[in-house]
Amino acid sequence: MSAPIRIVIADDHPVVRDGLRAVLGTQPDLEVVGEAATGAEAVSLAGSLAPDLVLMDLQMPELDGAAATVRLCDRHPDVHVLVLTTYDTDADIARAIEAGAIGYLLKDAPREDLFAGVRAAARGESVLSPAIATRVLGKMRAHGEEALSPREIEVLDAVARGMSNNEIALELRVSEATIKTHLLHVFGKLGVGDRTAAVTLALRRGIIRLDAPPRDAGHRSG
Repeated sequence: MSAPIRIVIADDHPVVRDGLRAVLGTQPDLEVVGEAATGAEAVSLAGSLAPDLVLMDLQMPELDGAAATVRLCDRHPDVHVLVLTTYDTDADIARAIEAGAIGYLLKDAPREDLFAGVRAAARGESVLSPAIATRVLGKMRAHGEEALSPREIEVLDAVARGMSNNEIALELRVSEATIKTHLLHVFGKLGVGDRTAAVTLALRRGIIRLDAPPRDAGHRSG
């Protein structure tokens, strides 16, 4: 049996932390190893406890969630940050993703979505709340921006070939954070919440093909 996913909860409300600890504790593969009431404390605990994942609220004293995420990703790149918040404005979402968060979930998400999101984020997979993805999709459609960019298609094609974020980053010679950002944009444009749904929809629409040769084949330096 594999080791449980080690989680630090970062939220300035004790009742919220207690609730999350209780909910996550119902899953045998999830273990809450620490709690932080401020962004600064979250960064400190990431260093001392070496968790797999930090569940990060955005609005906290001393150091807010986005600023804490920047610092945490810089100091502890192996620790993933999954934002869990009540705030769903475009500015909040953009700040969190640009800060380096691997995903963005809302606190009113069903338990199963929370569990799935935590597990995916711990594996290094980008996660977007279905409610956020749907809203972003609606906005993009209103502005005629639904189409994926060539780079987003390239990244999604690599995902369909079974590559991890790190492997895609190495192939495309960019940072893993850049790949995460591309995937979250893809999720928003397609109106989905995870990699599997994005690939399934893209295949159905003919955006990507599993039998297509890898992009840039023959152009890599050896």
